[in-house]
Parts: sequence; structure tokens; C-alpha cells
Amino acid sequence: MQRVETEIERLVKECDYDEVMRLFNKLSGGKRLRAKLILKIAPSHEMAPLLAAIVELIHGASLLHDDVIDEASLRRGVPSVNATEGSKVAVMLGDILYSKAFTELVLFDKDVARIIASSVTALSKGEMIDVAMAEEFNSDEDKYLDMLYLKTATLIEAAAKAAALLEGKDAEAHALYGRNLGLSFQIIDDILDITQDAATLGKPAMNDYVEGKCTLPYIYLYEQLSDGEKEKLVSLHAKELSEQDTTWIKEKMTQYKTVEKSFTLAAKLSNEAMTVMKDDEDLVNILQTMIKRSF
Repeated sequence: MQRVETEIERLVKECDYDEVMRLFNKLSGGKRLRAKLILKIAPSHEMAPLLAAIVELIHGASLLHDDVIDEASLRRGVPSVNATEGSKVAVMLGDILYSKAFTELVLFDKDVARIIASSVTALSKGEMIDVAMAEEFNSDEDKYLDMLYLKTATLIEAAAKAAALLEGKDAEAHALYGRNLGLSFQIIDDILDITQDAATLGKPAMNDYVEGKCTLPYIYLYEQLSDGEKEKLVSLHAKELSEQDTTWIKEKMTQYKTVEKSFTLAAKLSNEAMTVMKDDEDLVNILQTMIKRSF
């Protein structure tokens, strides 16, 4: 991973603007899941660290834009760039990171480059769909999962598939692994938004629902409620929740085991990916660690 961090630093420095480096350092941290995945799949390829760095720049850019869209004040427990520097700066920094990533991507074989570039288009489309879905309560599980694939899983899927191509491995099998890893990862994040406290999350608990996001536990809850209770749940959508409202939602989720049902789907997707990669201990371990994490 040190080679990846070195490549990231080099790419940011090549933007030739100290302000970009200063602001990018505010994004430091995170799990570097996509980079680690690339290194695990293509450990011996000399260009794997650069590909990992490119993907992390893309991921960083997407987070910057995501925070602006969500008007988020925190990122990983610290003030977001848009909160401290303004939305204009955050958007422009994201644009610089995207542009630099694409500049470096042309160094790769066209098939590898196309996989990563196409995933960025899908990611951006997923963000637009997410914003549109937040305008009203969504009770459609398939619609939510389709959006989740585009917004979150597609870049992880692309990282795994592109790395497999570099290393001469089965690209489609690794793509399936990456897709399911990405979906499971986000479903677990959705669960943690409900089950963990603000100190652990680095943002207010149950913030997803306040922002208008109807994640799986809420979708599954809606399916179980009476007509009157459904109206109440919908009336709380995209609004600040009182302690009483929060307690009611959590009690109903406990009653109908909607968090457990969401986790069951994440585990199913994870197990499918483990089956495909059963002979790769490192990739299996990534899935097992992800599914068990508390944050």
C-alpha cells in the first residue's frame, strides 16, 4: 500500500497547485478498499499501484461531489471540504481529481481504461438517481439495489475486473466478486447508520433517512407496517427526527427484524462472491472482514 500512497501523492503533486495538495490531504484516511483489492488481485503487475492510485483519486472525487450534493458537514468524523472551504471549492477539487485520474488512465491498455472510465459514468448516473429517489419515499427494493449498484458497487466491480485483466485472471469472475462486495459493503453501511451511534459513525445516527435515503431496513419495515403506521413512517421521511420518532422506528425495526433481513441479503451476496473466489484466501478474507465489521 505504501507504493499506492506514493503514487497518489505524485499524481496530486503533478497538478502543480499547492492548494490542491492541501485540500486533498483533508480527504486522507478511509479504508482504501478499492486499492487493496487491486493489489490483492494483481500483486505482481508493475502498473497495479498506479491503477490503484487512479481508482482512489476517482473515489475521492466522487466523495467530494457526494458531500456537496448531500450538504454533508462531516466526512469520516472530520469537517468535510465543502463545510470548511465551500461547495464551489469542493466541486472544483473533485473535477481536478477526476481529470488527473483520466489523464493517467490513458497509459493503460484500452480494455482496462474502458472498464474504469465506464464505471465512472455509471457512478455519476447512480448519484443522479439517488438524488431523484430522495425526493419521495421509495418502497421498491429492486429500484434501490439498482441505484446502489451504480453509485457504489460499480467502481469496486471495475477495480476488480481491471486488475484481473492486468494479471491475466478470469475478469468476469472477479467482476462478480467486486459487484457483490460493493453491494454487501453498502448494505452493511446502511445497517450501521441505524445501529451505531454518532461518535462511531462520525456523523449523526440515522442520518440516511433524514437525508431522504430509504435504505433496505426502511423498505423492509414499510412492507410490514399497518396502513396507519406506513403513513407515519412516510411522514417522517427526509425530516429531522425527534428522539421519540427515532425510538419508534428502531422499536418497529426490532419487532419486524428488518435489520436482520438486510444483513441476510448482505451475507447472501457475500457468500456468492466467496464461492466464486473460494480458491483465493486473500479475497475471501476481505469479504469476511467486511461482513463482520462494526464500522
